[in-house]
Amino acid sequence: MAAYVRSAALGNYREVARRAGLDPDRMLRGAGLDPSNLANPDLRIPAATVVALLEESARKSGVATFGLQMAESWRMSDFGAVSLLLAHQRTLRDALAATIRYRHLLNDALTLSIEDSGDLVVIREELVGRSAARSRQGIELAIGVVFRMCRALLGPQWRARSVRFTHSAPAELATHRRIFGTSVEFDQEFNAIVCAAADLDRPNPGADPAMASHAQKFIDALPRPSSGNGIAQEVRRAIYILLPSGRASMEQVAKALGLAPRTLQRQLGEAGESYGALLDEARRDLVLRYLENPAYSLTQVGELLGYGFPSSFTRWFRGAFGMSPARWRARRISRP
Repeated sequence: MAAYVRSAALGNYREVARRAGLDPDRMLRGAGLDPSNLANPDLRIPAATVVALLEESARKSGVATFGLQMAESWRMSDFGAVSLLLAHQRTLRDALAATIRYRHLLNDALTLSIEDSGDLVVIREELVGRSAARSRQGIELAIGVVFRMCRALLGPQWRARSVRFTHSAPAELATHRRIFGTSVEFDQEFNAIVCAAADLDRPNPGADPAMASHAQKFIDALPRPSSGNGIAQEVRRAIYILLPSGRASMEQVAKALGLAPRTLQRQLGEAGESYGALLDEARRDLVLRYLENPAYSLTQVGELLGYGFPSSFTRWFRGAFGMSPARWRARRISRP
């Protein structure tokens, strides 16, 4: 099922591309996009197209932090109508909950969850889809934008405890340190922003309940896009978040979605989907991301996909990709 993002996500693409020595309009056309379309911030663009554009821009320019540099100049207004609602939420926790609720108006591919862990909160983010899940540029843009939103609501002095990425570290970390100003960790099990729980519940001094109510009524009246937002996509998102921690059983996914397992199974059946097929699809998307990073052992990769025994993981991978994971990794590394 295709996922889409608002063209506003590329609002500062030209600026960053020129700074990186690229011809932005030529790059946009090469990705199959009409440069004039960026004048309409609410135009829906396939997420896979945006990911391909960012990765190709980073490759051609040699700028490994291309997506992160786009996040650096993000503004709350880039969220369009949703920005007014977010700006007037009572707390950052409420703003993040609203982002999750209305992500169909922002980015269908985005999965975001809030996990409390004692005095800390883990704001998990993933991009759903094989190309998106493997995109360093896409995930750094997504993490960077949410980080900037947190700072916009809490003030420029706010600091996260850490920012985590599943991919490996770039050759230089100056851009990451400039934007995040905190501990940045790579080769992690998931992508996330970790901050103090108290930060999420701190009152937003700029909140106006009347404006928030007005904005919510306006947004709720907007037509909901039909693609990428059914029960199958909700299950995909939940699996992406729960799988690395070994909690992606149908019962646990149903609980995360506020449904009984039988209800979830029935809704999937009515949509012509099955839980097993969606779990297998998520594993196919995520396994290549982990295998491409040599920091993960094959045993770790299997565990991140929910396999308790390396032999079970190898058997599944061989059936899905026609070779063992060790051979796939060796062939990948041997490519020029």
